[in-house]
Amino acid sequence: MLNHLRLLFARFTLVLLAVVAAATLWPARGQGAVLFDWLTAAAIALLFFMHGAKLSRQAIIAGATHWRLHLLVFACTFVMFPVIGVLLKPVLLPLLGEQLYMGVLFLCVLPGTVQSAIAFTSLAGGNVPAAVCSASASSILGILLTPLLVAALLNMQAGEAVSPLDSILSISAQLLLPFVAGHVLRPLIGGFVDRNRAWLGKIDQGSILLVVYTALSASVVEGLWHTVSMTRLMVLALVCCVLLAQVLWLTAVLGRRLGFNRADRITIIFGGSKKSMATGVPMAKVLFGGAMLGPALLPLMLFHQIQLMVCAVLAQKYAREGDPDLNPEQTPAP
Repeated sequence: MLNHLRLLFARFTLVLLAVVAAATLWPARGQGAVLFDWLTAAAIALLFFMHGAKLSRQAIIAGATHWRLHLLVFACTFVMFPVIGVLLKPVLLPLLGEQLYMGVLFLCVLPGTVQSAIAFTSLAGGNVPAAVCSASASSILGILLTPLLVAALLNMQAGEAVSPLDSILSISAQLLLPFVAGHVLRPLIGGFVDRNRAWLGKIDQGSILLVVYTALSASVVEGLWHTVSMTRLMVLALVCCVLLAQVLWLTAVLGRRLGFNRADRITIIFGGSKKSMATGVPMAKVLFGGAMLGPALLPLMLFHQIQLMVCAVLAQKYAREGDPDLNPEQTPAP
């Protein structure tokens, strides 16, 4: 199963790079850009409809009683990450420039992943029902919290983004309503969705790739690669590695210090250290526009690939050792 996940991630990474290259060489313009905007809106609605349909109510109920674990995962996702991003501003702003630093802050306020957090938790021997509950709740809470945190941290000015209330309403209309509709219809379509998760997962990835192409096309037309050099991209990749290493270490330490057992600590590590590209890319399209959209997505795209590779190694390590004492000092960094 781990080899299958690695192959899947490797393929997605290669296709994602191809999409970035296509958006750079052949960006959508004029009526083509309008068409892709319509297709993107439909793909986003379908993506969140399927997420809602996949969400098992029984799994949520089974994991919901573990409130201490969920509070810690939410705190890591929506408090610890943003605090780290703010504290690193004196270092990151000169290294990355204002636009990429804003992209890092946007990354820090996003909700966690669902699919990969659950998959890695399962492989490593963690608390899977709790992982399902916390990851799903994180995605739902993010629809409300992320626009508020973006406005608070980025000090957005008029013309750069809509107001927090408008952002929440827009995100709710584009993301939350399809999600709720899918979950409401789960009794009717849940069996079909569960039986066809493999190829439905390709719809998820296709939707993400379509949004990435449309968003990057708009930014390339606005001069993205004239403002972001290869050197800054390399620095940004290093920043993402350092950020992930910090969060992995802190989640391991907090889980141990607060007395959680091994299975729960694994869930906290994989649930509290991840950021969702499936949610982040559509949110970026709603919250940002024009030349700012590309820089907002670049940190997320890099961090997403790095977290998958690192967590695949961590999951294999924890599954292989089966040690009842998960030592945070031995948690490897990217």
